[in-house]
Amino acid sequence: MTEILPRLYELIEPFNKKGIALTPSTSFADDLELDSLTVMDLVANIEDEWDINMPLNLLPDLETIGQLDEAVGRLKA
Repeated sequence: MTEILPRLYELIEPFNKKGIALTPSTSFADDLELDSLTVMDLVANIEDEWDINMPLNLLPDLETIGQLDEAVGRLKA
């Protein structure tokens, strides 16, 4: 677990309408049921938080919070 993960949980929580427990294996599509517009809002928040730009072609590969954590870590390095 990186130092990024706890902050990701905080950023994702407002979008967690089902109130499920967030873990690295939580899926954006299956568990959180986020639509594409919601995902773009979340991405904007993440980009602002860490002053990074997430390439749009990267987003389809990020299915879980853990994968997002790794991607943010690589982008901010």
